[in-house]
Amino acid sequence: MDRRRDVNRAGLVDIIAGARPNFMKIAPIIRAIQQRQAGGSALRYRLVHTGQHYDARMSGDFFTQLGIPEPDVNLEVGSGTQAEQTAGIMTKYERLLLDARSDLCLVVGDVTSTMACAIAAQKLRVPVAHVEAGIRSGDWAMPEEINRLVTDAITNWFFTTSEVANANLRGAGVAPERLFFVGNTMIDTLLANLGRLRPPPFWNDAGLQPGGYFVMTLHRPANVDDAAGFARLIEAVGRATRGLPVVFPVHPRTAKTLAALPQRPAGLLTVDPQPYLEFNHLVRHARGVITDSGGVTEETTVLGVPCVTLRDTTERPETVTVGTNELIGTDPAALEPALARLFAGQWKKGAIPPLWDGHTGERIAEILERLLVRPGQADTPAAGSGGAAAGS
Repeated sequence: MDRRRDVNRAGLVDIIAGARPNFMKIAPIIRAIQQRQAGGSALRYRLVHTGQHYDARMSGDFFTQLGIPEPDVNLEVGSGTQAEQTAGIMTKYERLLLDARSDLCLVVGDVTSTMACAIAAQKLRVPVAHVEAGIRSGDWAMPEEINRLVTDAITNWFFTTSEVANANLRGAGVAPERLFFVGNTMIDTLLANLGRLRPPPFWNDAGLQPGGYFVMTLHRPANVDDAAGFARLIEAVGRATRGLPVVFPVHPRTAKTLAALPQRPAGLLTVDPQPYLEFNHLVRHARGVITDSGGVTEETTVLGVPCVTLRDTTERPETVTVGTNELIGTDPAALEPALARLFAGQWKKGAIPPLWDGHTGERIAEILERLLVRPGQADTPAAGSGGAAAGS
């Protein structure tokens, strides 16, 4: 599908989205650009969906619920290995730029589409801006960490969520004028939709009550790919949650391993991946969240919900140092003592990190206008001249 906007005038931003984590992050940026356009701004955007996630549960539901317009271009890359998806996205996005060049490629987060479109754009000397730049887990076994490192190495302008990310980029040699500490667009989306959150259809049938259940999300290879290890983890969850229901939206990556388990805890409620409004209703009213996701820890921090992360490292340390999240590693034995503190009322209260205030999309749109429409008011490095690679 291709509904290209007018690409013959300056100020055109390609907004790249390819997978579920991206959609919450682009909605506030699109809304802020539309507001500027209503005020007469020449800033424009072209929404490019790579098709990395093509299942409605992982993609389409989010567009509908978050009011994201239909993509102008859908590259329809579909499934495949990471290398196959990277190659497919690069090839198709390159063709789009050759046919109808944009003035800037705006990528968000750390999925395959983020890295692939950044590479394709820079090879054609289209500048790249990265939203959520500079976050690092230090774990190169995570595909997302490789995507972050590669993307930031060829980025021109960096939009960051925290001072930790700023420090990471400064340490890599990024010049201060390329750094924009703007906050967290995913939190913009959360705060804008708090009044619209709604229970999923199974809420009443499952007998769920606020504070009377846990939510669990698991998809990291270290937790779900090994059947024996996954079985031990699920057993530990059953013990640690003391009989309370555990709502488990099952990621496609996890479904096969889960199906092979000989038994499951009685309280484990497995459901399909949930749309945005229903999932965050579940999180908002949970006793606690058990996860290996990074994005969920940001949402629990803002909602004030206790969160246990089954990982050794996190690229979002502010959710631990400021928020309600705790890292406990991947040993299932660590889960029971952690939740014992929660049941005893000894979990930290947490706070909200700076600039996670619901206005990040507006700050990004204002900077984009300065960079592209009123370039005399900002330093504008040429494509290929910026990023960590240029500063190191």
